[in-house]
Amino acid sequence: MFLIVTRNFPPDVGGIQMLMGNLSKSLLNHGPVKVFAFEHEYSKAYDLNSSINIERIKGIKLFRKFRKANLVNNFINSNNNIRGLFADHWKSLELIKKENLQKVKTFCLLHSKEINHEVGSILNKRLIKSTNNADCIIANSNFTKNLAIKVGINSSKISIIFPGIPRPDKIDNINKNKAENIFEDSFPKIITVSRLEKRKGHDKILMLIKNLKVKYPKIKYVSIGSGKEESNLKKLASELEINNNVLFLKNIDHNSKIALISSSNLHLMPSRIEGKSVEGFGISFVEAASYGVASIGGKDGGTSDAISHEKTGLLCDGSDLNSIYDSVIKFFTNNKYIQYGKNAKVFSENFYWDKVIKSYLKLID
Repeated sequence: MFLIVTRNFPPDVGGIQMLMGNLSKSLLNHGPVKVFAFEHEYSKAYDLNSSINIERIKGIKLFRKFRKANLVNNFINSNNNIRGLFADHWKSLELIKKENLQKVKTFCLLHSKEINHEVGSILNKRLIKSTNNADCIIANSNFTKNLAIKVGINSSKISIIFPGIPRPDKIDNINKNKAENIFEDSFPKIITVSRLEKRKGHDKILMLIKNLKVKYPKIKYVSIGSGKEESNLKKLASELEINNNVLFLKNIDHNSKIALISSSNLHLMPSRIEGKSVEGFGISFVEAASYGVASIGGKDGGTSDAISHEKTGLLCDGSDLNSIYDSVIKFFTNNKYIQYGKNAKVFSENFYWDKVIKSYLKLID
C-alpha cells in the first residue's frame, strides 16, 4: 500500500495538485493507494468518480492540519503494509510523529517557493527539522535541488524526479470545434495555463498583446486559470483596450482545456521571481508540449528543465517586457514555432507518468 499525505490535490487546480493527483493514479497500478487531503468545493464529485481511496479533512483551515496529522498517525499505527509515504510539502510531514515516520519509507517532495526561506529563520528551521524526518527528498528540478542545498537541506537525501504528465488524450470533435470557435481565424493563438499569480507574468503578457497588435492585428490570447490576480488582470486588459483580443477562462473541464491547448500556436508563461516566489519547474510547459505546442518561459527558476532553449521553445527574462517581445517575434519568424512544436512533442515523451513512476518505485525498493 502507498500512503499520500497532501495539502494539494484535485479537483483543486495547480501544478502541485496535478502532480499529486497523477502520482496517486500512477502508484495505483502498483498497489492500493490511500490519500489524506484537504476538502475542496468540488471534491465530493471528484472522489466518487475516483478509484483511489481518498479521505478528506474538513473544518477550519487552522485546525485541519492537526486533524489530518492525527488521522495519518492512527493510520500508520494500524497498517503494517505501507510501502511508502509521499508528502507533497514539508508541512505535510511536520506534525506526523517521528516514531511513525520511522516505520515507513518516507518521501518529501520539494517545490522551490515552499522552501525559499532565509537561512536561520523560523520557517527555515521548521523546514530543516521536517525534511530531516524523511528518508528521501524529491526535488522537482535541478534548480530546486540547488536551492534546497543552499537553504540547508541534507544534500545526501535529495533526488531529482521531474513531474510527470499523462499520455495525451484524444480530443473529441465537440471540444475541438469549441476551441476553434474561440480562436476563429486569429494568429498567433497564444495560451497560458496557470494560476493567476504575479510571478507567472500575466501582466507582462497583456502589455505584450497590446504591443503585438500592431504586427499581428488578429492576435488572440486565452488565459486558463484562476487566482488572486484575476480582478487586477481584467482591469489591466480593459485599460489597455485589448478585451477583444483576450479571454479569461476558469473552472473549465479537462477536455476543453486540452482542446484549447492543441489549437494554440504558443504556450506563454514568462515567469519571474516575486519576493520568495519562484517557478520550480513548470509542468504546464510539458503538458502543452505533449500536444505539439512549444512554449516560451521565464529563465528564472527551474523552467530550463521543462523547456530546451531554442529546441523545444525559448527562455526569456520574464521581468523584461522587451525580452518577452523579442522572444515571441523570434518564435514566429520563419514559422520556427512549427519545428519547436514538433521537437517539444518528442521531448515530452520523457515525462510520461508510466516512465516517471519507475523512478519513484526504484527509490522505494
